[in-house]
Amino acid sequence: MLRTLSIRDFVIVESIELEFASGFSVFTGETGAGKSILIDALQLALGGRGDASVVREGAPKADISADFSASGAAADWLAANEFALDEGGALLRRVIDNAGRSKAYINGIAATATQLRDLGDLLVDIHGQHAHQSLLKADAQRALLDNQAAFKDAGAADDARSVAAAYKAWRALARQREEFETNAKNVLIERERLEWQVAELEKLAVKPGEWAEIGNEHSRLSHAASLLEGAQEALAAISESDHPIISQLSSLNQKIGKLVDVDAQLQPVLDCMAPALIQLQEAVYALNDYLDKVDLDPARLREVEARLDAIHSTARKFRVTPEELPGEHAALAERLAQLADASDLDGLRKQEEKIKAGYMTAAARLSKTRTAAAKLLSTQVTAAMQELSMNGGSFVVGLNPSEPTASGLEQVEFLVAGHAGVAPRPLAKVASGGELARIALAISVITSNATTTPTLIFDEVDSGIGGAVAEVVGRLLKRLGQERQVLCVTHLPQVASQANQHFQVAKGTTDSGKTVSHIDVLDNKARVEEVARMLGGLEITATTRKHARELLAS
Repeated sequence: MLRTLSIRDFVIVESIELEFASGFSVFTGETGAGKSILIDALQLALGGRGDASVVREGAPKADISADFSASGAAADWLAANEFALDEGGALLRRVIDNAGRSKAYINGIAATATQLRDLGDLLVDIHGQHAHQSLLKADAQRALLDNQAAFKDAGAADDARSVAAAYKAWRALARQREEFETNAKNVLIERERLEWQVAELEKLAVKPGEWAEIGNEHSRLSHAASLLEGAQEALAAISESDHPIISQLSSLNQKIGKLVDVDAQLQPVLDCMAPALIQLQEAVYALNDYLDKVDLDPARLREVEARLDAIHSTARKFRVTPEELPGEHAALAERLAQLADASDLDGLRKQEEKIKAGYMTAAARLSKTRTAAAKLLSTQVTAAMQELSMNGGSFVVGLNPSEPTASGLEQVEFLVAGHAGVAPRPLAKVASGGELARIALAISVITSNATTTPTLIFDEVDSGIGGAVAEVVGRLLKRLGQERQVLCVTHLPQVASQANQHFQVAKGTTDSGKTVSHIDVLDNKARVEEVARMLGGLEITATTRKHARELLAS
């Protein structure tokens, strides 16, 4: 669960340090006080997108740290990615400077935003205030059902991936076959052209790195005469002339050696000259060895020049550099092999049918899993709707057969009946704003129950709800908080009164006149005042305080 949250210089927050408990916690405050800024800051620490606009005006950087206790999947992830557990927890930190540059850390070790997101998905599940809008989209409905199916059956996620991969391979082969059927003549012309090109490159048979090697050999052969002459001249000067350097140096060594016996101050001179004599002798050996190997070879020089010319002219013909010829050969050969396969129309059709059969098998298995998940989700959400004062209403996850797609053999559609005796109809066409908000909340609670994520955050998901329903919502969230840590941003006193921990978000000004947001943990007395404010607005009366105490007592 989330243990602490530290925010510095984020939007209108100067400095906030919060400690969280288990159970159900709420954040309340006047509109614009910055309640949702807390969620935004936490999302940034969890790897969300951020830029220079999140840095408080006049500050050099925004710095957000979130400390979680980590166990189970999160602990396994930390170990697998070599982030050591920090006192049994995971410290996620994100820093963004006023130039928009971002840094991320996990337990003090540099990390990527992607790693923050991957770990964050195992620690926190956030339900935003506009979640009900995504429920109107078919893709979101299918994703939600598949997540539920995967929770009940781990193989469901593998089935969904297999279906998508098989569909992609099937459609690629189908397009290849269709292309050949409609452009058979063009394919044959292209194949003939590639056969000629590949044959020419195979005949030339340029090896990787050959251009550089043969260039070096050509340089050596073409300068063989001058190389021989220079090496022989050096050898003569050092050891074979009338007065060779090595003999002169040896004689000098002997003379200085005798003088050292007279004056020891000449010893450093002798120490310098002795190694020089050894190095000259090594040079003589090396020059002799070189002269034994270097040879004037006009025939080999002509061969090398012919090879260089052949490679260069072929590279010009194919409009690549000589070094790129081996890669060009491989690419053209691969394309030719593809066209050769495409020319085998019967073989293509058989391969296409085989992959299609694999797709249909995986899709049928996914359909079976979805059917079971749809039945369970329909029952659970329908039951939750009764609690939310939609008596007699029902929720149905419809699976409508469709043409094969990357997502399977059916379209997922959420259907709802607002009251008894009415046939369920598509969610987008039936539900009013208030009904949609309640249904979205019911789905959020049900789907959250079906995950192992330890911390659940609800950001004003109770919008459009009021009265007795709001009290039910509060009880639902409190019940959920008995099993998980639940954080909720709310504007409803009926929800706030159910919390185990209550934070108040308020705006103030600094000495320089800048607006800042601050947060206080409320005690029992302060909670009465805050709930009374939520009930009665700016003017708090004895009656609203009494009502607030009744709500908190209940």
